[in-house]
Amino acid sequence: MKRTLVSMIGAALLALVLSPLPAAAQKAEVLWLGQASVRITSTTGKVVMIDPFLRKNPKTPKKWKDLKALDKIDVILITHGHFDHTADVGALAKLTGAKVVGSGAMIGQLVSHGVIPKSQAISMNKGGTIMPMGPGVKISMVPADHSSSLRLVDPDIKKPRFIYAGAPVGYVITLENGFTIYHSGDTGVFGDMALIRALYKPDLAMVSIGGHFTMDPRGAAYALTVLLKPKVVIPIHYGTFPPLKGTPAELAKALGSAPIKMMAIQPGQAVKF
Repeated sequence: MKRTLVSMIGAALLALVLSPLPAAAQKAEVLWLGQASVRITSTTGKVVMIDPFLRKNPKTPKKWKDLKALDKIDVILITHGHFDHTADVGALAKLTGAKVVGSGAMIGQLVSHGVIPKSQAISMNKGGTIMPMGPGVKISMVPADHSSSLRLVDPDIKKPRFIYAGAPVGYVITLENGFTIYHSGDTGVFGDMALIRALYKPDLAMVSIGGHFTMDPRGAAYALTVLLKPKVVIPIHYGTFPPLKGTPAELAKALGSAPIKMMAIQPGQAVKF
């Protein structure tokens, strides 16, 4: 009996020694591709693409205009329907098989107009949290203050027209290690950004600063210092088209001595956390 027990323990220890060690978690990567287009790679290699507008984006580097360069995409998040946030959703979904997440009205329009297949569609709404890539990465939909419409071909008149695409939104992505990223989408400043801080405590905020259609640097600085209070900010949605005049230098000036690290990266540049 003793020999059998010793043999069993020895075999168990040997199996433990010979078992491969779990892969070390990598750093999360945030790749900005111009306007509001962002690719996030989690600490275990799960990939989220937000607002893909690449092929006709004047600020996207040539390499990334080829959608195949993005390689694996697990989930595509859409903040609202405007062309500079949805232009490559259909093509990228078809290429990668990624699930496409958006508001109920947004997803309904994309499916009914044949832009994405129903099998890849995930409809949700503000306040909801999902884990479409399995346990580990949480995706929460939060409010934004903007507008939203899609320009799609009407099957009855065979011509494109603007159609309702639900309410605009932002997203909070919580990674496996707890690092939390807030993507504002297109938005003006609104008081309930304080609730985003209270509920999710974002470490990194990616916020629009261009002005005209969204927050300008002064508005973004107020949102960051008073309402959101992240540790790090990456400014987005500026300089792509003439009306988007806000700059990172103006944001830095507006932030003043606030304890928020600003990372003014270039389209095509990745940073790790």
